[in-house]
Amino acid sequence: MPDQPVALVTGANKGIGLQIAKDLAKHGFIVLVGSRNLERGQTAAKSVGADARAVQLDVIAVTQAMLPLLRQAPAARVVNVSSASGSLTLNADPNNPRRAMFGAVYSPSKTALNAITLAFALELERTPIKVNAAAPGFTATDLNNFEGTRTVQQAAREPVRLALLGPDGPTGTFSDEDGPIPW
Repeated sequence: MPDQPVALVTGANKGIGLQIAKDLAKHGFIVLVGSRNLERGQTAAKSVGADARAVQLDVIAVTQAMLPLLRQAPAARVVNVSSASGSLTLNADPNNPRRAMFGAVYSPSKTALNAITLAFALELERTPIKVNAAAPGFTATDLNNFEGTRTVQQAAREPVRLALLGPDGPTGTFSDEDGPIPW
């Protein structure tokens, strides 16, 4: 179908990314299942559905590389899966009970992702492209030995909502299901 929307979901061979891919497929998208390992991506694509295709890629510079295609799309959306642990505002607050979890690797990587999200949103704000970041919450995945308190189905809700934004939807936001998160 030539008018069928296409979604590229990086890290879609497992966890939250796989659930996002499945949810977008249910909304009628052709889903490109991004994975560093092609075989894992192909296995995941089969579980997503007939309109899913595996694509081997790493997330480094994907948005930049995809910009020419995004500019041609009638309703392009970039949704980065971040974390509230990457919020400098929240982690600068001495009363934040989760502040002690701000380590030297994961949280700063999400802070950098937030900065990239905002930079692309500003660069593209005069276009129809929407660029936002979503925080899925503490989700049970292999990243945390499945100790999270949320399911991947719950975690996928906000990224999918942002991927389905209409033309009047926001750009340059950082949010979870409860609303905005400070950068």
